[in-house]
Amino acid sequence: MEKLTANELLTIEEAAAFLRIPKGTIYNWTSQKRIPFIKVGRGLRFSRPALEGWLTTLEVKPRKPVKVEI
Repeated sequence: MEKLTANELLTIEEAAAFLRIPKGTIYNWTSQKRIPFIKVGRGLRFSRPALEGWLTTLEVKPRKPVKVEI
């Protein structure tokens, strides 16, 4: 496991801003274990590289290319 630097650990506010979603959504997702997070005492932290990797798993690929005829 790689060591994380302080710059790679995000607070809940920073994670919400990074993902452009409300803090409440982050809290819901962590309680449902839908998003990777780290528990530090009573606080939550988020690894930026883990969030970036998690985002790539959410990408929806098109079924097949769409042909446009003019």
